[in-house]
Amino acid sequence: MSDPIRGIGVGTGSAAGPVARMAPAAPLPAPRAVADPAGEAAAVRAALRAVVTDLDERAARASGTGSEVLAAQAMMAADPVLADRAAALAEQGTDGAHALADAFDGFRAALVTAGGYFAERAADLDDLRDRAVARLLGLPAPGLPDPGHPYVLVADDLAPADTALLDPGRVLALVTLRGGPTSHTAILAKALGVPAVVGCAGAAELEDGRRVLVHGADGVIELDPSPAAVERAADRERRRRDLSAGFRGPGRTADGHPVALLVNLGAPHELTGAADADAEGVGLFRTEFLFLDRAEAPGRAEQAAAYRKVFAAFAGRRVVVRTLDAGADKPLPFATTADEENPALGVRGLRTAARDPQLLETQLAAIAEAAEDSTAHVWVMAPMVSVPREAAEFAARVRAHGLPSAGAMIEVPAAALRTDRLAESCDFFSIGTNDLAQYAFAADRTLGSLAELLDPWQPALLALVSTAARAAAERGRPIGVCGEAAADPALALVLVGLGVTSLSAAPASLPEVRAALATHTLAECRELAELALLADDAVTSRGTVRSRMTER
Repeated sequence: MSDPIRGIGVGTGSAAGPVARMAPAAPLPAPRAVADPAGEAAAVRAALRAVVTDLDERAARASGTGSEVLAAQAMMAADPVLADRAAALAEQGTDGAHALADAFDGFRAALVTAGGYFAERAADLDDLRDRAVARLLGLPAPGLPDPGHPYVLVADDLAPADTALLDPGRVLALVTLRGGPTSHTAILAKALGVPAVVGCAGAAELEDGRRVLVHGADGVIELDPSPAAVERAADRERRRRDLSAGFRGPGRTADGHPVALLVNLGAPHELTGAADADAEGVGLFRTEFLFLDRAEAPGRAEQAAAYRKVFAAFAGRRVVVRTLDAGADKPLPFATTADEENPALGVRGLRTAARDPQLLETQLAAIAEAAEDSTAHVWVMAPMVSVPREAAEFAARVRAHGLPSAGAMIEVPAAALRTDRLAESCDFFSIGTNDLAQYAFAADRTLGSLAELLDPWQPALLALVSTAARAAAERGRPIGVCGEAAADPALALVLVGLGVTSLSAAPASLPEVRAALATHTLAECRELAELALLADDAVTSRGTVRSRMTER
């Protein structure tokens, strides 16, 4: 057996099978002379319309996250500015294929420059470009392979149009050369329960038909695994699933220490599944869906109606509402400016309230209105709190609207280091590990080349979590984790050992986290946390903790 290759593990579980590679997009033909510029422009527009129609049809066949992603893709392809730019190039004598490529590449450069979420979507534009060019040239559109048997899908990267329609019965696991923990591939792989490894440089060497064993939790891919190795992995997978199914109800360690298990919620289509999950409430209700893709902020009545639906679905349970987190990867014309040189370090999160106080006032009034006739326990927290003054001012505004619980996100190292002072005005805290890692390591979370620094197992990141959790405990304040770290059963034990009191993740992740807690005592969690903190790097931290767990 060859040495294994590594990438960024997504989710849990293992799967073995033969590789089937995604076929690359057809290369652009050589430029050609255009005899009929008007006809060429019309053909360019027709190709874009055909792509939009295809994506809309795919969205109608998909559901949940997949449907939403495909609809967003269709909206990008339907952008009239894009069509006008491509058509104008054709009218000036550029052949249709190159007119489309140039127009898409221009949009792509703008997204990369914007950074954050938009930089992550640059790959989506590449896929749309390839589909439009294929339509224009009468070639097959890029798509999933069909070898006639279940397979491990290997690709440079996966486009949402393909990932959203993956059949877990045929695609056993995913391996991509590019991508990160917040990419579409990672998000949808978790939703489908398919093991995945992204950002894997070694994927370039995996040829069709080669058997591999993919470990989603560790980010490890075994090459040419022996039958015994595959059987051991299958046995672990069966035991993992059986164990997860054996525990229900509130989260607790083996010796009864309570750890609230909550779900993340970020879009209307997620509400039913989140409400039906075996969870104690919502640990992170992202409200941005109400504000995105519009020229003006939603009014109080519209917001209150949306919040009321969530509170009704979680009657009697906790709902932690995060106020608008605009800026950086979510710029909004009515809340942020487009000329910031480094938006990730600019006016984002709570800082936008200083520019337009009424934006926050309207949102708090809407939350309070929706909470009036609800039995949900509504907690409200601010994103991107940096200093005690910001926390105190936010808490005062929350309470002025009659909302009893005000909290802060710990996403900036300064906030983690001064949690004791923030606790003078805040009732609770929630740690966002993705942003906290980004700012702690000065590493753009969208860069796959820096994925090692952004690994939530990094001991320095865990040290910041420990500092914040200890300060919160000393002042009797609950503190949760709502980043990707909360979905990892092994890391969940470490977080609890560090003093975290609640974990919020996607509904599909909770059964394994609940089972891990139920089979370890608080003392064991603290021992694992100490091991993780003493490690030199994320790989050692993860490996040491997992090894100790298997020794039990």
